[in-house]
Amino acid sequence: MSAQTQIQSQSAKGRDFHKLGPVWNVIFHAMAGIFALMCVFPFIFVMIISFTDENTLARNGYSLFPEKWSVEAYSYLFKAGDQLLRSYGVTIAVTVIGTVIGVIATALFAYAISRRDFKYRNFFAFFAFFTMLFNGGLVPTYIIVTQLLGLKDSIWALILPLAVNAFYIMILRTFFSTMVPDAIIESGRIDGAGEFGIFFKLVLPLALPGLATIALFSTLGYWNDWFNALLYINTPNLVPLQSMLMRIENNMQFIMQNAQNTSLSVGVLQSMPQDTSRMAMVVLATGPIVFAYPFFQRYFIQGLTVGAVKE
Repeated sequence: MSAQTQIQSQSAKGRDFHKLGPVWNVIFHAMAGIFALMCVFPFIFVMIISFTDENTLARNGYSLFPEKWSVEAYSYLFKAGDQLLRSYGVTIAVTVIGTVIGVIATALFAYAISRRDFKYRNFFAFFAFFTMLFNGGLVPTYIIVTQLLGLKDSIWALILPLAVNAFYIMILRTFFSTMVPDAIIESGRIDGAGEFGIFFKLVLPLALPGLATIALFSTLGYWNDWFNALLYINTPNLVPLQSMLMRIENNMQFIMQNAQNTSLSVGVLQSMPQDTSRMAMVVLATGPIVFAYPFFQRYFIQGLTVGAVKE
């Protein structure tokens, strides 16, 4: 047997060693499918409860196959009419604008402090890191946003306080330092490109995985934010979705707790969808972001395929 044949035989054995058999392939696929079902099942179960009749839920409890289906919970929530759609629009606008501003600001700050030739990199890195340990507190923040910046009852009060996060800066700084080769930057300078040209044309294409991660974090943060609206927003037209759903929930609890002091009949109180409406709120609040997640993930995976320099 020739040496070339022996090498090919050893190579084939190595490939066979790392190749899974049909049985193990089915087992691992089944395990992955079960794990995926465990992750998706809670949301599916919440959707089923939201479409369950309130009286049936009170009588039989939670069930995957309810005795009677109903859309009363959604009808109760959609009685808000234009307000619900307006809150959806505010939340979408805040999420999109805030994510774009946040990613750009975070990337610029992180790139600057990741460059070894930047003279004040340590100062600005400490400036960002210090805010992770200490902050002025809620009252000074409220005074700055409302009185100094004048953002009370403005959509910018929902965007600017969450635009820059020091933790995201540190993550992206580490990504720039480890994943963007110095040879890329030097090649851009040799070709006559400026700092912004190098950043936008050379660095950002290589940093798509890190940028996608920060964008996902920012998107989830803006979409789920309700506290800033509670502090700064009084105008009904600027109330985001999460804050509006929370107000509906508080109103329902107030009515139920003070039922004896109101003129509502017992039948009206019993017909009010309490538990199912809560589940419907969860579906309305998380549904759009859940369905949008695969699109973000597609761009995230695409960023992972970007090549690097060969030294």
